[in-house]
Amino acid sequence: MERVERVGVTGAVADVGARPTGLGELCPRRLSRPPWVRALGYFLFRWRRTFRSTLAGNFVYPVLYLAAIGVGLGGLVDHHLHGGATAAGLSGGSYLAFVTPGLLAGSVMQIALGESTYPVMGAIRWERSYETMLATPLEVTDVLLGHLAFVAVRVLTAAVVFVAVAAAFGALASPEAVLAVPVAVLVGAAFAAPLMAFSVTRERDLAFSTLQRLVIVPLFLFSGSFFPLRQLPGILQGLAEATPLYHGVALARTAMLGTPWRLADVGHAGYLVVLTAIGYVLARRTYRRRLAA
Repeated sequence: MERVERVGVTGAVADVGARPTGLGELCPRRLSRPPWVRALGYFLFRWRRTFRSTLAGNFVYPVLYLAAIGVGLGGLVDHHLHGGATAAGLSGGSYLAFVTPGLLAGSVMQIALGESTYPVMGAIRWERSYETMLATPLEVTDVLLGHLAFVAVRVLTAAVVFVAVAAAFGALASPEAVLAVPVAVLVGAAFAAPLMAFSVTRERDLAFSTLQRLVIVPLFLFSGSFFPLRQLPGILQGLAEATPLYHGVALARTAMLGTPWRLADVGHAGYLVVLTAIGYVLARRTYRRRLAA
């Protein structure tokens, strides 16, 4: 079998196709995969270089968060709150169990931000890997789906590690806590799709740091991650409940605390699914406008 290859500026090889050189020879199995899977394979290939460091980071950050906020600060909170107040304010459990779902949702939100901003601009302006992939039979939609799927893989691995660390800390109240992993992936997709739609339109990276300071950090602090939203004034509480992170925290908390699933949880999931769909539609439009020109 003779392979036809194209080498991009990053040094990674993208399969353009293959042609049999003899009777009875079959094309490689990978060429029968959906095109977006081949794009995903490119991002996974590149990730091999930094996989160990990112996995270590995915382990270290939950340990630090849970130790400092869940155990350290949580010890003070649990000491000053008594039975009735704790049950009413913290869903009937310890502060560690209450804050862990918020930390998980906030962590995957920040991972989605990191993978959907600078890497998108880099793939267009610096490394030009999008251009390399589009020089093959891949279409713009394939590139978008492949990159979005890679972000989902990143979020998935981080969520699995986080849940494992939380279990080691004794922060999980129910075996249903494993459902927090798909919830985390949904949260990551709900942020990644709109962010990619935005990032592909940028010529400079100044907007990304502004987005981090003025949007992501306030969401992390005021979406029910660290305290019940009922502590906020009515107007701020309504604004917080309209944010995607709030819905992700609520879903993750239901799973991790083992509380009965309610109709409201269907609404939380539906909100995130709709936001992901809207983000994907917008991203497909902005990607085509930028890359198909």
